[in-house]
Amino acid sequence: MNTNKIRLSPTSGLNLYRDCPRCFWLAYNKSVHRPRGIFPSLPGGMDLVIKDYFDQYRGTKNTKGQAHSASSGQVHSASSGQASLFEETNLPPELEGKVEGKLMPDLKLMNEWRNWRTGLVYKDDKLNAELFGALDDCMITEDGKYYIPLDYKTRGSAPREGDSERYYQTQLDSYGLLLESNGYPVANFAYLVYYYPEEVNRGGIVSFNVKPVKIMIDHERVRKLFEDAVNFLRNDPLPEHHSRSECEFCVWNERMLEFD
Repeated sequence: MNTNKIRLSPTSGLNLYRDCPRCFWLAYNKSVHRPRGIFPSLPGGMDLVIKDYFDQYRGTKNTKGQAHSASSGQVHSASSGQASLFEETNLPPELEGKVEGKLMPDLKLMNEWRNWRTGLVYKDDKLNAELFGALDDCMITEDGKYYIPLDYKTRGSAPREGDSERYYQTQLDSYGLLLESNGYPVANFAYLVYYYPEEVNRGGIVSFNVKPVKIMIDHERVRKLFEDAVNFLRNDPLPEHHSRSECEFCVWNERMLEFD
């Protein structure tokens, strides 16, 4: 039995478990990983510039009539004019009226959450296991009571109905659990903000469509999934092959064995 501490991420850990338990078991217990192709660098580059763009709007009047400066990370008194400015510029204009809440004002804390080395961790001492993740961004409700996970997604076309929940539900549920377990009350929803190209303009400037999608989240659902995944790894026997499963990696391996 594997008694070492287990650390899982929402994407390479829990999503892999949901996709194929056998591949998951082999990756974490035997370091046998799925073959990887060339990883595209464009989404990562887009992610960085989108974060910088959102940070330009990070600043809000709080409930005590103070304003937070994203550039300094400090709280200071605000005049009515300053407060109005903060309220107007707290969201990128393309999101105004399309999402509930405002950007979390603390840039220093946000940058900690964005780094998997300093980000949020959910710890289960009984299981000797941890779930960790790095948020792209986070919002707060207008009354400042609840946190709202937000994740940027870059794709080639508009998202289809149901794709957001199918591919990203576990990721957003996990972010809710990470926040809640660290003392940050979470709303029952999160946002995906999709960026997909519209046209190329003169000078090589690409225009993007921006589409926010609201997804209901349940951190108790992912807590159960996390426990199931950890307990699955603790089992010694290698899981059976899926019988012509939907896992393309397992199917490829089975077909290759036919030629040995």
